[in-house]
Amino acid sequence: MRPGANTKLRIDIPEFSTWPEYLICTMKIAFVYDAVYPWEKGGAQKRIWELARRLADDHEVHLFGMHYWDGPSVVQRDDVILHGVCEPYELYTDGRRSIPQALRFAAKVLPALLKEDFDIVDCQEFPYFPCFSAKVHELVWRSTLVITWYEVWDDYWYDYLGPKGVFGKFVERGTIDLADTIIPISDYIEADLKELGRTDGLSVVPNGVDYHGLQEISPADSQWDVIYFGRLSEHKNVDLLLEATKFVTEEMGEAPSVGIIGDGPERDDLEAYARELGVDDTVEFLGFVEADEDVIGHLKSSTVFVLPSIREGFPNTILEANACGVPSIVVDHPENGSVAVVEDGETGYITEVSSQAIAERVVDVLSSDETREQLSDGARAFGKEHDWDRIVDRLETTYLDAVRHG
Repeated sequence: MRPGANTKLRIDIPEFSTWPEYLICTMKIAFVYDAVYPWEKGGAQKRIWELARRLADDHEVHLFGMHYWDGPSVVQRDDVILHGVCEPYELYTDGRRSIPQALRFAAKVLPALLKEDFDIVDCQEFPYFPCFSAKVHELVWRSTLVITWYEVWDDYWYDYLGPKGVFGKFVERGTIDLADTIIPISDYIEADLKELGRTDGLSVVPNGVDYHGLQEISPADSQWDVIYFGRLSEHKNVDLLLEATKFVTEEMGEAPSVGIIGDGPERDDLEAYARELGVDDTVEFLGFVEADEDVIGHLKSSTVFVLPSIREGFPNTILEANACGVPSIVVDHPENGSVAVVEDGETGYITEVSSQAIAERVVDVLSSDETREQLSDGARAFGKEHDWDRIVDRLETTYLDAVRHG
């Protein structure tokens, strides 16, 4: 730790028993990510906020993002100091993350960061460019940069951008070497990073869930056999869920009730496809649901959560389903980190990437009380193990270790 840093004596944490002294630092921490919760809702935004507000109990925590809120650019919320470095720009263009937006935010966050010294700057890996701004802060202030890593794209860049994907791949590779410490959000992501040659300085800190808080939310009045919630974009493969709904109807002789929560570039096409398949009477598109409590209420009123996406890191949606005792069905794909969050046959199922395979597992859950109860119990136990209060202790340990060796 730099000379002059504030310190406090703390001796009640077993993880530090191997340290030569039990002197734990009160840190000044900066999170860097353009999209800020709750104005933008997604796994990364939720993760940052849940961790930041818990860390703020013992540390000075700042969050640098776009200026979504009314009033001054710097405000305090739940003991976290929010810095709005620029007006909000659209995150997506034609269904893809906007490169101009990422570049503008990276340019705006740099001078804002450089105004203050920090012990830790935790920059979220995607969309890469702000990580280079955070690196400048490390070089100028001798802070400790860590990068939280959600997904490794590598050759997927060519699917995403075509020949221009070479530039995305180049920037991703460059970002991997910026920080001495990288925090993959799952063992799955850690393995992907190692395949790209980054083998040292990796410390996994998974996503979490407010387990006890979710227990207090009441179920919604609506009842769903199957629920999906997330962005309606191409790689989420919600069309497979629509096809699976038709297969389930044919297999069970009655149509399951299906709720789809979320919005995105594929929504119009998906609604048209539901009509084409003849499942529009049983599938309801609920659109974007503003309040998290309402989303969880719908989840608690559901029997099974289906996430057909082929590209995920460590989905908070699955953890939330787990905490509510709702088993999840995900698909097995080389780029899908969801398989690391579902214990096949224990907390849900991992299936082939096909509507028929998804339908078979949905039928398994809906048609057997014993199976449903077993999976529900397993899911709930998994969710409890990933309560945010446990995860934040793990992150704090990682930060302290990064500063100590920086």
